[in-house]
This record gives sequence, C-alpha cells and structure tokens, in this order.
Amino acid sequence: MSVLPGSKPGLKTIPGEALPLSNASFLSLARAVLGRGYSLRFLAKGFSMAPFIRDGDVLTLAPRAGKRLRPGDIVAYVNPSDGRLSVHRIIAWRAGKITIKGDNVPMPDGTFAEDSVLGIVRRVERDGRVVRPGFGIAGRLIAGLSGQRTWYGLLAGARTLTRPFRRRP
Repeated sequence: MSVLPGSKPGLKTIPGEALPLSNASFLSLARAVLGRGYSLRFLAKGFSMAPFIRDGDVLTLAPRAGKRLRPGDIVAYVNPSDGRLSVHRIIAWRAGKITIKGDNVPMPDGTFAEDSVLGIVRRVERDGRVVRPGFGIAGRLIAGLSGQRTWYGLLAGARTLTRPFRRRP
C-alpha cells in the first residue's frame, strides 16, 4: 500500500483502486475534468435513484457541452443551498429553470438555474454490464410520473408486492 502525496496521513491506497473523496473534493475533480471536455467515471453512493441507479453502480458523467436539458435527463448538479454535488433526474424544465428529484424520494430537491448542472449521466454499469436507467422516452415518462408524485407511490407499492419473493441473505 502507498500513501498519496498531499493526502491525509493514514489514507492508504492501492494503485488502480478507488480513491475515497469527500463530496467537496469530488466536486472540484468533476469541475476540472468536465470543464476540459472529458467524461468522468465514478461509483454511485446512496439509494435516492433506486431502482435505476443503485449504490455501487459505475456512472459515466459526460460534460453538458451546451446540450439542451430535458425532463428525464439524469444529471450531476450542485445544489446552491448547500453546495453539494448530487445525481438526480430532471422532472421539469421551464424558462431556463429545472426541477430535479431523485427517483426514490418523495419530494423534489428544488428548482434551479440550468447552470447548476455539471454533467449528464451517459452510462450506468452494474456488475460489469451496462444497464438502462430510464433514458430517452422511458426517462421522460418517469420524470412525468415523478413530477406528479405518482412514481414514488408506484415504487413503494412494487416493493410491498415483491417483498415475499425477495431472496434472503
């Protein structure tokens, strides 16, 4: 194991392995990489986008590069209220403002200026395979249902119905 130059004492890394970063450090890295026009791959953390994006999935984030944002797009954005980077779905767009919400949470994160978006999720990998997290028409349908608060209820109902069939560890 080695310690990276300039890293915290005791932070040990193995070459080729993931580097744990705070949200603020990852935000700085994402801004630098995306700002130069490159894509960035990283591990998703959390459950706010389940079942489409799961904790531990590998996301590829592409620069926005002037692309017109639409409901259904999954984006990385900076929440102006706390300065944190999150990855959620756009559920509405009006006059340069976007409303963003996680697929697995009941309430939207808020409505923000389009320039709060750093990049757009272009690929999701799970266990070495590419998965479809509701892009395109499916994403717009999820965004529409989510905006009406219907989607969260459907997810909760599906979890209840499938509980007897889930594998037990």
